[in-house]
Amino acid sequence: MADADVRALASNLIARPSVTPDDAGCQDLIAERLRALGFTCEPLPSGPVSNLWARRGATAPLLVFAGHTDVVPTGPETEWPSPPFVPTETDGMLVGRGAADMKTSIAAFVVAAEEFVAAHPDHPGSIALLITSDEEGPATDGTVHVCRILENRGEKPDYCIVGEPTSVKSLGDTIKNGRRGSMSARITVRGIQGHVAYPHLARNPIHELAPALAELTAARWDEGNEYFPPTTFQVSNLHAGTGAGNVIPGTATIDCNFRFSTASTPEGLQARVRTILERHGLDHDIDWTISGLPFLTPRGTLCSALQAAIAEETDVQATLSTTGGTSDGRFIARICPQVVEFGPLNQSIHQTGEHIPLDSLAPLKNIYRRTLEKLLD
Repeated sequence: MADADVRALASNLIARPSVTPDDAGCQDLIAERLRALGFTCEPLPSGPVSNLWARRGATAPLLVFAGHTDVVPTGPETEWPSPPFVPTETDGMLVGRGAADMKTSIAAFVVAAEEFVAAHPDHPGSIALLITSDEEGPATDGTVHVCRILENRGEKPDYCIVGEPTSVKSLGDTIKNGRRGSMSARITVRGIQGHVAYPHLARNPIHELAPALAELTAARWDEGNEYFPPTTFQVSNLHAGTGAGNVIPGTATIDCNFRFSTASTPEGLQARVRTILERHGLDHDIDWTISGLPFLTPRGTLCSALQAAIAEETDVQATLSTTGGTSDGRFIARICPQVVEFGPLNQSIHQTGEHIPLDSLAPLKNIYRRTLEKLLD
């Protein structure tokens, strides 16, 4: 019956068109289920974003399941095998926007909690769910907002599992125990605009930028560490010129990005970039944007418990990984010492025809429940 509950709840959530930042009533449905278990459910909205903090228990350790009810836009609906917000079961798959990212994980959280509480009504410690509708959007009014509130009132999670779809080839093969940080820069180099036939009366910022750019792209920023690859630097855009072929531009602008690990700091990377630009004598400005700091949960209590739960349920030995982009784990890691991401197969996320194998729903729920048993029983 409980396995059918995961399928039913996941389908009910998928049926709600919760495109960022709209929650479309998903969190109300979740809160209704959790209140029946004795959770205190607290809506914490911010701007257009819906957030839910639901907690059962008042003592440590506090284990948090974190996730998001918002989804990315569907893209052309004509390219879907079935309407994206009509959950459809076909060829052993549950199809619909959010099936993999990440409404199935949320359904598995809820049903795992129901099973655990039914078997251990007086369990030690606390269980909580942190759910937002802002993960796929700007991520300014969602998890970061809730974490700020929790920090201000002294609620400190001990463990957090973010239900992002991390599995690559089979359920349970990958746990994300950290993520790289992301820092972008817009570098503007000033020259002197002029006619291409009279270069002695102008100063070409593209020519002046080129040697510095070559040094930036060839630099070895760090060596990474046991968990992270070396930091990478990529140029995503280079813009200069007026559109006329006979004009030396007055400015040249590049947009670039660092994906960096705990082996480097934003301040250190920024200082090295400034040093390179100044060494080449460039008249420049830099605007920095840090969208996420790196986080890392080394091998320890949470990783071990989750790996053991996966092995018991699936016979798969999960690999710890820090690859991929950013997630809301970066915000939770500021207030929680052990944060990992674990969820279903990620092969179809953000695609048309997003889907998840039906036979993975029960094992996913069981893994979350087994982890609860290891950490709170």
